[in-house]
Amino acid sequence: MIKTEIKSYLNYGNVLAISNDVIELYVTIDVGPRIIRYGYIGGQNVMCDNRNAGAPKDDQEFQNFFGKGKKWEILGGHRVWISPESYPNTYYPDLDAVKYEITESGAIFTPNAEIENGLQKQLEIKMDPDDTNVQVTMRVTNIDNTAKEFAVWGLTVSAVGGTLIVPMNTNDTGLLANRNISVWPYTNLADSRLHFGNRYVTLNQNPNVTQALKLGFDLNNGEVFYLMGNDIFRKKYDTYHNTEKYPDNNCSFETYTCNNFLEVESLSPLKKVNPQETLSLTEHWSLIKKPCDVDLMDDNSIDNLLKNL
Repeated sequence: MIKTEIKSYLNYGNVLAISNDVIELYVTIDVGPRIIRYGYIGGQNVMCDNRNAGAPKDDQEFQNFFGKGKKWEILGGHRVWISPESYPNTYYPDLDAVKYEITESGAIFTPNAEIENGLQKQLEIKMDPDDTNVQVTMRVTNIDNTAKEFAVWGLTVSAVGGTLIVPMNTNDTGLLANRNISVWPYTNLADSRLHFGNRYVTLNQNPNVTQALKLGFDLNNGEVFYLMGNDIFRKKYDTYHNTEKYPDNNCSFETYTCNNFLEVESLSPLKKVNPQETLSLTEHWSLIKKPCDVDLMDDNSIDNLLKNL
């Protein structure tokens, strides 16, 4: 049975708590929205709920675009964004109250329209009644008078101390490349947090390392895992690499880490969106207890872990 209630959570003000008898998920409604908690009832939170995990954006360029006194805060948790990223446009200061509608299986959250960007975002949560499965749908509508090209970006700011597991493409393309990895300028591929195996890439979130790192992948399988202690956060989404174009050199998955969090990010295809048209992206989340020990620098050990999920 799905239950909803309003709660006060940390320094976020009010949240809408959505739960069944297994998991709970909190969405901010005084700011955001952000999915600021996802975890077993009474268990750890796999979302970053440190509102100050990143420095705010409030410089003169930002205020010239959005207005005097405006600022953007990372807030943490999962948010709806668009790609390609640009500054200050994509950093909308979403610090106002959020409208929401409770549904049979969750809720729909609608923040204020982004008048400066000509966009209207929406977040819908659907929770299974008796397990850990959650469907997260993100919608972005072009409310401008001209067409825009963008992708919907599902950006999950995850908690410290976990390790991301990214399965590599395995399709046989003969003499042609079968995978694309995008590397941002500040990324050191010799970083000790990063491990490239034959079938998996793993990235450890280390709260003692401040250097930022960001990578993108053209994942055909659209499935990644974030291991935190005995909990595994699984994110799945559909990909269309054979027929569609994606941002950032054709990436449908991206990740970023610093000392305060690790981001688990999916992207929709890059589309021309006409006025009043809506582009959407759906992620499927689940939480799984770690079934066995794993060596995160050994492909066979990771194979065994995932086979037993």
